[in-house]
Amino acid sequence: MRPEKYRERWNCLKESGGAAAGHLGRQVALSFLDCYLYNDRYEQEYIEILCEMATAEDPETAHVASSALFGIVVEGICDDFEELQTITYNRLMSQIISFCRNRPEGAEMDRELRRFGIADVETLYGRIERLRADSDGFRLKLETACKVIVLSRITIGADVAVTSSIIQRVCTALPEAEVVVIGNAKLNQIIGGNPGIRLHAVAYPRRGGLFDRFQSWFAVLAAIRAEMDDEPDTVVIDPDSRLSQLGVLPLIDDDRYYFFNTRAWSAYPPKISMSEMSNHWMDNVLGEGAYAHPQVWLAPSVVENAKSAVGTLREGGCNSVVAVNMGVGGNARKRVSTGFEEKLLEALLKEPDTVVLLDRGFGEEELAASQHLMDTVKAHGIAVADANLGSLPALKSGMIGIKLELDEVAALISQSDLFIGYDSACQHIAAALGVPCRTVFAGTNNPRFVRRWRACGGGDTELFHVDTITSPRHFDDEDIIERMF
Repeated sequence: MRPEKYRERWNCLKESGGAAAGHLGRQVALSFLDCYLYNDRYEQEYIEILCEMATAEDPETAHVASSALFGIVVEGICDDFEELQTITYNRLMSQIISFCRNRPEGAEMDRELRRFGIADVETLYGRIERLRADSDGFRLKLETACKVIVLSRITIGADVAVTSSIIQRVCTALPEAEVVVIGNAKLNQIIGGNPGIRLHAVAYPRRGGLFDRFQSWFAVLAAIRAEMDDEPDTVVIDPDSRLSQLGVLPLIDDDRYYFFNTRAWSAYPPKISMSEMSNHWMDNVLGEGAYAHPQVWLAPSVVENAKSAVGTLREGGCNSVVAVNMGVGGNARKRVSTGFEEKLLEALLKEPDTVVLLDRGFGEEELAASQHLMDTVKAHGIAVADANLGSLPALKSGMIGIKLELDEVAALISQSDLFIGYDSACQHIAAALGVPCRTVFAGTNNPRFVRRWRACGGGDTELFHVDTITSPRHFDDEDIIERMF
C-alpha cells in the first residue's frame, strides 16, 4: 500500500484515540522494506508514520510501532552486511533521531546534538558517513591517550567476539593507558576477572517506546564526561555499538572518536569473521600487532567452583562432559525444532560414560523448553537430575539440568570437553575459552552473516548451517546430527 493510504488510516485511528493500531504498524514497516529492498525506493513517509505511532499516547500502539520500527525495519537492514544497507541504516536513524529532537519530549536530545554542532538531519547523516569512510585510517593520536573507553556491543556474544579482541589489542599497544568499558552491569561477569579493565555500568533498554530507546545515549554521554573529568586525554572506541546507535549519535569530539565500521563490505575480505575483522581494524588503526583471539576473564572463585563440580563427575566415572545450551536469546528463528534437540541429546547420551550439562536458560520460555527436554530424556530411562553449580551429583552418565548465572555458565563450559548449541553468546564463550565448539546456525540463509558471526578462538570450532527458511525443508533432524558427529 502506498504511504498516503497508510497516512489516511493512521489519521483516522488518531482521531479515535489511536488504539488498535498494532497491525497497521507492522504493515507500514513491511511496506517500507518492500519499497526499499525490492523496489529501490526510500519512502520517508513510512518512517514518519511509524515514528508518530511509536510516540502515540496509547501505550499499546506506541509499543507495537516501536517494536516494528526497530525489530522489522532496523534489524532487517542491519543483518545483511551490505554497503547499501549500511548507508540506508544511517539515513533511517538520522531521520528517526531528527523526528525525536523536534518533539517537545526531545528538547534535551536537541540541546545535546547542538552542542556537537549538529543542527539538522543532513549534518547528522553527513557526520556518520564521513566517520564510516575514515574508519580504517591510521591515527597516531590513539597512541598518546591516557584513558581509552571502549563501548560495549550490548549483546554478550558480540562483546566476546569483537570487544574482547579490541580490548586486548589496546592493552598491548598502550600498556600505560587505563581501559574502561561502558556497558551493562552483567558484562562484569565475563570481564571482571581482568584487573586491567574497569567497567562503567550503564543500562541499555532493548524494549520500550521510541524515546526509551535513546535514553542510554544520555547515560553514556554522562559516563564519558565523568571519565574525562578524571583524565582529559581520553579517547573513545566505538565497535559499532547500539549505545551510539551504530555511530549515528555523537559521544565525544570526532578527533577523539574511533569508529569501527563492522558492516563495511568492500574494506575486508568476504570470508573473515567478526573477530578477524576486529584484529584487521586494529592493525589499520594502531599498526600491526599480535593477533588477539576472543577472550573472557572470569573471576577465579567461579572457575574453581566449576572445576570442583566437574571434578565430582569425573571422580564418579564420567569420561566425557558435554555442555549444551539450546537458548536463542528470544530469537525463535535460530532454533531448528524441539524434535532435533531431543534427538541430539539422545545421540550424545548414547555414548558411554557421558554426562550432558544442560543450561536451563533464563525466563519462562527457556525454562519450560529445557524442562521438556529433561522430561523427555528421563522418559527414555536415562538418569536426569536438576542441580546448581554447588550440588552436582556424581553421575557417571546421564543429564543434569542446571540454572546458572552467565559467569557460572562460562566457567562450566571451560571445564567441559565439548560445547554444543545454537548461534548464541555461549558459542563465542566456548571458542574464547578454547573448548571444542559445535554450533548449529539456523534462521538465516545469508552466507556473509553466517561467516561474520561464526565462533572463533584458539581451539576446535565447527559450524553447521541449517536452512530452516526454505520450504519444503532440505534436511531432517538425523541429517544434522550425522553431520555433527
